[in-house]
Amino acid sequence: MRLIKLAFIVLLFFTTCKKNPGGGADLPDAEIKTRVVASGLTEPWEMAMGPDGQIWFTERGGRIARLNIGNGAVSTLYRIPDVSAQGEGGLLGMALHPDFSNNPYVYVSYNYGSPYRQKVVRFTFSNNTLGSPVILLDGIPAASIHNGSRLLITTDRKLLVTTGDANVAASAQNMGSLSGKLLRLNLDGSIPADNPSAGSAVWSFGHRNAQGLVQVGNRLYVSEHGPGSDDEINLIEKNRNYGWPNVLGYCNENAEKSFCAEKNVAEPLVAWTPTIAPAGLSYYNNDYIPQWRNSLLLAVLKNKKLVQLKLSADGSKVESQQDYFVNTFGRLRAVLPVADGKIYLATDEGTNDKIIEVYK
Repeated sequence: MRLIKLAFIVLLFFTTCKKNPGGGADLPDAEIKTRVVASGLTEPWEMAMGPDGQIWFTERGGRIARLNIGNGAVSTLYRIPDVSAQGEGGLLGMALHPDFSNNPYVYVSYNYGSPYRQKVVRFTFSNNTLGSPVILLDGIPAASIHNGSRLLITTDRKLLVTTGDANVAASAQNMGSLSGKLLRLNLDGSIPADNPSAGSAVWSFGHRNAQGLVQVGNRLYVSEHGPGSDDEINLIEKNRNYGWPNVLGYCNENAEKSFCAEKNVAEPLVAWTPTIAPAGLSYYNNDYIPQWRNSLLLAVLKNKKLVQLKLSADGSKVESQQDYFVNTFGRLRAVLPVADGKIYLATDEGTNDKIIEVYK
């Protein structure tokens, strides 16, 4: 009788506690709430959790600032003097060294000069400010549109940099150009020995304007602006061609099919027509908001919303989509999950921009 009772309990457990991709039992959906933590900002572009527990963020005009989450105070950390903010250009991506206590480095990507260009620079944090700039890569073509510029330091300690086509579409297929690419560098700016081509920073190509970049396990995802159609989420593979400007979205037209077959083009996981203008991209896998576990979170400009993209267990597919905060805060540029499970959003309306906390 005891064995029968025990078997019943085990059966009841497994029928009521369905496992999720993170390994825990499914939890009830959380009630999602929001609050404005900071306002009066000017075009924030990237956010990162700083070593001091504050949110460090960039503004396109050249300021790197810090936000005290607890009291909402914003303080200027540093202003980069040679930033040139033309159109969509300016100070854009930022990444902090993952071992910041021993390597207090801040990596940024920004536009400068005439002719207009993009460069990647490493600063050292010391005495509560940034200094000792080291140019890791410069001379990247830039324009008032299509500059990419999202940065990511991977788990194998490589620096990834997205570049746009700088409004010259054909450059994305030109392997002699740094435009329209995902670039991969060592953290000192040298070229990794295992890059596809010796001496080249190019990791993948055929990108139009990738503004979101995130690593999930051994997978890399980018969000990418299309032209009048076919915004994309792409799963990045080494040395793959992502089609632009010859392929828009999926390989589903006759000319595209032949080009895809000949050039080994990778199709997107998701494509949107009409376009939504996807920007910052992050990964969420925390029980704090259980309905967002194992999901990409995408900040959207044109449609002014946050999009949840639920991944398959192995991360190879997007299984579902859900929109949040539609037309609530304006254009969303960046999304930052933090260790306690909360999420922070940065708006990009141009004036009185905000950083918003998403909590339960």
